[in-house]
Amino acid sequence: MHDDHACPYCDLAELRRNAFVLENDHCLLSIKPSETGTLEGAGIIVPKAHRSTVFELTPQEWTATQDLLMQARAYLDAVIAPDGYNAGWNVGAVGGQHVMHAHFHVIPRFRDEPLAGRGIRSHLKAVENRRQG
Repeated sequence: MHDDHACPYCDLAELRRNAFVLENDHCLLSIKPSETGTLEGAGIIVPKAHRSTVFELTPQEWTATQDLLMQARAYLDAVIAPDGYNAGWNVGAVGGQHVMHAHFHVIPRFRDEPLAGRGIRSHLKAVENRRQG
């Protein structure tokens, strides 16, 4: 059994607060304003039902996630016109997931960023990340 009070992404009212929101029957997209100007327009798509990881999503939640992803892209293209995107899931603590409620990251990228061109795997390919032994 899951305690919704312990999961910040189960609090849909908080995800909606001070955010641009799109939603459908199964998922919600929340884009909160950036306080520092970094990650302008970044948002997350979360299933409304608690799912710990992407591997627990129902077929309906997969479809609902894709629907919101396409709507998010249209919105962000119209409002901030990014030059590219990073989009994806982190799964488990070792995979970088810090909130154990499945959430799909939508991150607009701009060619004038200092780290433009570095994708979501750039740190994984680094020599210092090779396993020893």
